[in-house]
Amino acid sequence: MKAVVIQSFGSPDGLAVIDTPAPVPGPGQVTIATEAIGVGGVDAMIRRGTLAGYGIEEGHIPGSEVAGTVTAVGEGVDTSWTGKRVWAFTGRGGGYVEQALASADEILPLPTDLSVTDAVTLGSSGMVAHFALAHAHFAFGETVLVRGAAGSIGVMAVQLAARGGAGAVAVTTSSAERGDRLRALGATHVVDRSGAGADAPIDYDVILDIISGPDMPMFLDKLAPKGRMVAAGAVAGFPPPDFGAAMLNSFLKSLSFATFSADTVAPADRRAVQLDQWAAAGRGDLQAVVHESLPLEKAALAHRKMDEGEVFGRIVLTP
Repeated sequence: MKAVVIQSFGSPDGLAVIDTPAPVPGPGQVTIATEAIGVGGVDAMIRRGTLAGYGIEEGHIPGSEVAGTVTAVGEGVDTSWTGKRVWAFTGRGGGYVEQALASADEILPLPTDLSVTDAVTLGSSGMVAHFALAHAHFAFGETVLVRGAAGSIGVMAVQLAARGGAGAVAVTTSSAERGDRLRALGATHVVDRSGAGADAPIDYDVILDIISGPDMPMFLDKLAPKGRMVAAGAVAGFPPPDFGAAMLNSFLKSLSFATFSADTVAPADRRAVQLDQWAAAGRGDLQAVVHESLPLEKAALAHRKMDEGEVFGRIVLTP
């Protein structure tokens, strides 16, 4: 089968298409003929080598979520899964392939009215946005800033905050056109990448940061008293080591900072939220924002588009 591997960490040019033996499911696993593969910010972080300290080495196959049809099951797996359309979480890798392995505990049957493309667009992004807002203790009527709102997690966070009754949903973005698209999804205020804007709120109860990077400290300064920032990504890299100084300088405001990873959420809870969001999409209450579908062989191009800030929503690879 065809697979995309990271031959060398760094630029998208380090991604290569190879031929590799098709997988055989082990105990508790299924094989899925992939029809859609989600391309996410964590894939770019892995490709750059940002997560090399987590045991990820060159030769790694990126991709954490796929949708397609189960073609084989391993020992201990209900054989009725064979032939079913499913979404699957493949972990921190293994998704950029024509045939993917997944644990039977990490697959979900697709509703008949949900396309494979929409499944991997909503899949983990919507779930992460939901639990990241919950981690921030977001409540009805509060002001929210989504930093990195044009990405796949960001566009879902905007919709979920608006749907949850936020008093205001501000977004950082790079252009007026993107701002208009985010307003259509529920944003009420559009600010630039530094957080400045003519109509920007004075401060925020919740900041959901999917970017991190060297500019994170300036956004801590934009929190309201008892404000909470949650970092749900680091597509711009890690913040400076002394970023906590901004919080200590505002000691009297009782600010909070936290990180969020879906690894800390029980699988059953993740699945329940995903099923709820898929149902909401079927009713038209949530929108799957697909930037573009590209062939699997164009994975390097997909990553180049992400690095250049071209993507609004999610790129989906198709074998």
